[in-house]
Amino acid sequence: MIAQRINPSLWFDDQAEDAARFYTGIFKRSRIVQVTRYGTEGFETHHRPAGSVMVVQFELDGQTITALNGGPLFKFTEAISLQVNCATQEEIDYYWEKLSAGGDPRSQQCGWLKDKYGLSWQIVPNNMDEFFAAGDPAAEARVMNAVLHMKKIDVAALRRAHQGG
Repeated sequence: MIAQRINPSLWFDDQAEDAARFYTGIFKRSRIVQVTRYGTEGFETHHRPAGSVMVVQFELDGQTITALNGGPLFKFTEAISLQVNCATQEEIDYYWEKLSAGGDPRSQQCGWLKDKYGLSWQIVPNNMDEFFAAGDPAAEARVMNAVLHMKKIDVAALRRAHQGG
């Protein structure tokens, strides 16, 4: 039974199980919940061999996600991303290193990265809004300028920019 009302569903060509194992290996409190396989029914539509992985339901840090092997018809774009809120720079560094491994380095900017499956992630401090909600337009502009020049977010650099340094 799924307790969450809204679950992200990710469309893969044929890497759903591989991706689920990759992601659950990175996040604590994560696990593969269920793997559903294609049967012979519908082969003329899905063209997948009976017994091959169709859907993988998994949890990342308690968040339920579904991965579907739906074929090459659809690809991920930067129009959607998964955001990871981090308490420390060490967490930012950890998730950045793990999720960017094998991904496209050209897509790394402003705390965003694309993983080896083409899925976009935002690795950000959980207090990012504080840098922009201070009511000081000059400080907010300095922080925005700093973010725009970063690949991975550097919290100390954001603090310095916010304080005018």
